[in-house]
Amino acid sequence: MLTIGEKQFNSRLFLGTGKYPDFDMQKAAVDTSETDVLTFSVRRMNIFEPSQPNFLEKLDVEKYSLLPNTAGAKTAEEAVRTAKLANASGLCDMIKVEVIGCDKTLLPDPVETLKATEELVKEGYTVLTYTSDDVVLAQRLEEAGAHAVMPGASPIGSGQGIINAFNLSLIIEQLTVPIIVDAGIGSPKDVVTAMELGADGILLNTAVSAAAEPVKMAEAMKLAVESGRLGYEAGRIPKKRYATASSPMEGISV
Repeated sequence: MLTIGEKQFNSRLFLGTGKYPDFDMQKAAVDTSETDVLTFSVRRMNIFEPSQPNFLEKLDVEKYSLLPNTAGAKTAEEAVRTAKLANASGLCDMIKVEVIGCDKTLLPDPVETLKATEELVKEGYTVLTYTSDDVVLAQRLEEAGAHAVMPGASPIGSGQGIINAFNLSLIIEQLTVPIIVDAGIGSPKDVVTAMELGADGILLNTAVSAAAEPVKMAEAMKLAVESGRLGYEAGRIPKKRYATASSPMEGISV
């Protein structure tokens, strides 16, 4: 069971809802993933423009916890305003803070991200903050009251997987709030690696929605999360320089 703030989830896979070929494929992938949490950009909701289609129309949103994000925000002020709009629209009081500082890499702005986190925590939101793999910044976000910290594995949508496993391991080791690895995941292998490091969960979108067969990939990611978590809890054997016989010969008379 994963606990974030006062919320509890059976699944440790958080799934994005964008970029699917069509709504039917989206629904099939979401169903197969068995996720408890759906994330999406508030700016894509038709609360901004009523004439726009409802991209969640095929999903029974009552079955899920919704995690709107502040994608598109460039400042803390924009992020806070977007979060308040999502809350006022009845979407959820849980928010993923995302404040982008670089248009080319889509890396987060550390200063504005911290400001937005501090403000939204004060406002009473359950705050999950997207950040880089900066260990000190992750610590500052926890001190600011973030209910979960979400370091990126690599740039958003890049599919590069985990670039800096060392930094991720330090964040996981040093923080006490849940760590959800977010952004850059490309394959089930990346998911297993993150979960074996001790991550509490995975958030992904493009790796499923842009796969050749999104439904199959959704199942693969679900199983990877489960497998990686079990491996972490089981405790892997230490790596050794030399071989160790599987059937020791000590004490055997020849």
